[in-house]
Amino acid sequence: MSALLEVSGVSVTFDGFRAINNLSFSIGAQELRAIIGPNGAGKTTFMDIVTGKTRPDTGSVTFGERSVSLLSLSEAQIARAGVGRKFQRPTVFEDQTVAENLTMALKAHRAPWRVLFWKERPEDRTRVEALAQEVGLADHLPRKAGELSHGQKQWLEIGMLLAQEPRLLLVDEPAAGMTLAEREHTTALLVEMAKTRAVVVVEHDMEFVRRLNCKVTVLHEGAVLAEGSLDHVTKNQQVIEVYLGRG
Repeated sequence: MSALLEVSGVSVTFDGFRAINNLSFSIGAQELRAIIGPNGAGKTTFMDIVTGKTRPDTGSVTFGERSVSLLSLSEAQIARAGVGRKFQRPTVFEDQTVAENLTMALKAHRAPWRVLFWKERPEDRTRVEALAQEVGLADHLPRKAGELSHGQKQWLEIGMLLAQEPRLLLVDEPAAGMTLAEREHTTALLVEMAKTRAVVVVEHDMEFVRRLNCKVTVLHEGAVLAEGSLDHVTKNQQVIEVYLGRG
């Protein structure tokens, strides 16, 4: 399986602190991957580098079959190239309906001058309904986003990202603050999404990671400490000492 994302020899230092230390790993085109590790391990910085928010001191980050360098692109260009990011806190337009939020996400994929003259077409409505169905909000299209539960807002934001048809989706702690039923739905949603794109989940909740049933990368001090199934990495003595042993 060829890699969709290839991170090679990446390092970045902030005020003398090496947040990422010669980091190298790859993600496949249709893969679900969990990234775990203690606070300060470099998980957020890794996502910042991939999305163009932070520039590394050394190394390369390439994306797609043509191995396009993400380090040469702006944040907006990286998003247009097919990289989406879901932050831990949902950011939706609370005064707009679910349908309007998804419709605006469709518009965001167009050139700015086209948005000014944009009018909804039947196929746009069909797409919005399909996105709502995909994330489990088909019955909530007329509701204002502010009325949704925390979990539903998370799904709406995922739907808004899917509207832009990313090939790689970075998701930060999706299970935080969710009910058990919401977590189960989120698990199913992430697993289904990874059938047609790469999905990288940064998570602290080991039970949620176990439900994802995917390859796990453990980061520590900005580098890969261990990689493999959750059972494999949780038996690694170094992982136990630096992460799991902290209780």
